[in-house]
Amino acid sequence: MRVGVITGSGTYALPGFEAAAQVAVSTPYGQAEVSEGEWAGVEVVHIARHGAGHARLSNAVNHRANVWALHERGVGCVIGLTACGAVDPDLELGSVVIFDDLHFLSNRLPDGSICTFFDRVGDPLRGHWVLHGGPYPPELIGLLTQAALDADITFQAGGVYGHVDGPRFNTPVEIAALSACGVCAVSQTGGPETVLCGELELPFALVGFVTDYANDVMPGEPTPVTTLFELVGRSASVFAGLLREALPRIVALERPPAPAGTVVRFASGTSE
Repeated sequence: MRVGVITGSGTYALPGFEAAAQVAVSTPYGQAEVSEGEWAGVEVVHIARHGAGHARLSNAVNHRANVWALHERGVGCVIGLTACGAVDPDLELGSVVIFDDLHFLSNRLPDGSICTFFDRVGDPLRGHWVLHGGPYPPELIGLLTQAALDADITFQAGGVYGHVDGPRFNTPVEIAALSACGVCAVSQTGGPETVLCGELELPFALVGFVTDYANDVMPGEPTPVTTLFELVGRSASVFAGLLREALPRIVALERPPAPAGTVVRFASGTSE
């Protein structure tokens, strides 16, 4: 089984994956750049969502092209990695969160359009992604949790991921509203990736690395920008350590992980 990996701020290439083949994938939603090869003994298809040198801010990421490209290249599941800001003051800077739920009420792509692949009238694949439990498969969450334990990574198993629109950061009242909804950490890219993978029935797990405390979460001075960037730089090695433990466990499964929820399709009157 091939595994898709999407990385974000600070992780523009997987360490030791420099010899991977670079592939330009044409999709109905534009071109996506992927890297393919073997990493940690596993066939990996990698996308750096921001591009080299963080060329694309969050508002310029083409999520539909990225997710479609991973699907087209035959991955059996996807792991999304994101630097994030803590909304829960108990989260430790430099720690990892393995998310188990999502707050993404806007359900919109960076260009303002609805976040979906089902945008054509009469599309035979059109349907609703109905969620039973959470949007992230428990099997993947469990494997990532065990991998974090074995890699000796400081982490929290479970937590609500809050998607916020970029590129600006949030006001104190916006963060307070998210906190009231139970969100533990926020970033600007994980929502669309979760939903689009769900619609394609691609099992998707999302992992965050805490780089700062969101606005007014901690009393006193905000997290210094120098600290934020230092932690963003450190995230790559932490994520790599987690993936080295997790990916071999994923491909060792007797069958690919089951996707979260059910896509109820209208053309056939059935669900898949």
